[in-house]
Amino acid sequence: MQTDIFERRESEVRSYCRSFPVVFARAEGSHMFDTDGRKYIDFLAGCSTLNYGHNDPDMQDALVEHIRAGGIAHGLDMYTVEKARFLEAFEEIILRPRGMDHKVMMTGPTGTNAVEAAMKLARKVTGRRNIVSFTNGFHGMTMGALSLTGNAGKRAGAGGGPLCGATHMPFDRSLGADVDTLKHLEIMFDNPSSGLDAPAAFIFEPVQGEGGLNAASPEWMQGVARLAKKLGALLIVDDIQSGCGRTGTYFAFEEAGIEPDMITQAKSLSGFGLPFAALLLKPEHDIWKPAEHNGTFRGNTHAFVTGRVTLEKFWKDDSFAAEIRRKGAHLHDRLSRIAALVRGAEMRGRGMMQGITVGSGVLAGAICAAAFERGLIIETSGANDEVVKFLGPLTTADAVLDEGLDMLEAAVGEASKTHKAAE
Repeated sequence: MQTDIFERRESEVRSYCRSFPVVFARAEGSHMFDTDGRKYIDFLAGCSTLNYGHNDPDMQDALVEHIRAGGIAHGLDMYTVEKARFLEAFEEIILRPRGMDHKVMMTGPTGTNAVEAAMKLARKVTGRRNIVSFTNGFHGMTMGALSLTGNAGKRAGAGGGPLCGATHMPFDRSLGADVDTLKHLEIMFDNPSSGLDAPAAFIFEPVQGEGGLNAASPEWMQGVARLAKKLGALLIVDDIQSGCGRTGTYFAFEEAGIEPDMITQAKSLSGFGLPFAALLLKPEHDIWKPAEHNGTFRGNTHAFVTGRVTLEKFWKDDSFAAEIRRKGAHLHDRLSRIAALVRGAEMRGRGMMQGITVGSGVLAGAICAAAFERGLIIETSGANDEVVKFLGPLTTADAVLDEGLDMLEAAVGEASKTHKAAE
């Protein structure tokens, strides 16, 4: 199938298709197939939207059954059977075992909607405007969320519009291993002449998905939580890309033992690739008036169906999380060996959210292109696109994982030689 129609009619803003210029027709598990029938291993997984793979059969059956039975497709924020079933499962399987009493706010269908809601609510609760975000952070592409985002290229998309109300501070180890960025943060906010306004909230990603797979240490997350409490600010954890099991626990901040005031979720929340985003918030912060923040597609009934199946199938006990941790350790070993092929390359991330920084966006792009030629879908990350980033489904079978990593290793070897020869 030709791509002419896309080039003729789709906006120039399209991006992923430029790296993977084929027309995809179907997908199953950890594989995608193009219109010519060629099979690809998917190490992108909808940018962590498909943590449980493509077309999970149990979710698929439940969704088809719901549709064929005339189940609700769209209900605004009205009460529905499927919303109740999802919330009951989320309460029983996720919240109660973790001692969490957070309420669930259905927002618009993407992660940036959840971030916008968190920003509005933090300002409403505290009466303050300033929100502290961190270097290399990515929180969305709408104007409020974009003000928190660090990447210059993405910020330029605002076309000169105001991106205000945010203070950007250095992320954990972003100034080098010897610089204590938490201490820097504390000094700045302890100084009444620093020029920093009292914050409404701090927001960070436990692992920076678009920013280069920089992983915050438990100690750093704990320190930010303490500082937020000291300053009377709220703590928002953006767990949109790093959550739903990606790092080995349902929430990526669990190892730090912190209690965020708000948690943004999206991407794999539906488990099936259906649009679904939500903001988890402590009950004392739920001061919204009815319809004060709403949206036509807040709460996707079809996503309630598949999201419930996701929770019941994968999260009722620790067995799935243990499998993620096992695979994450294997992934680390394999990627470490691959990184040794590139002079100066380093590992990034944790769990099943890891990658290799190769020091050059040109080289990282060449590696991903060479991988795609071999049948592997993988993307770059980082301020200069210098990180080759694994985001394959958490359900990827060991044999498929190794097959894809073999392709990546070959691609790294090929691209590195070509890049070195061109220097």
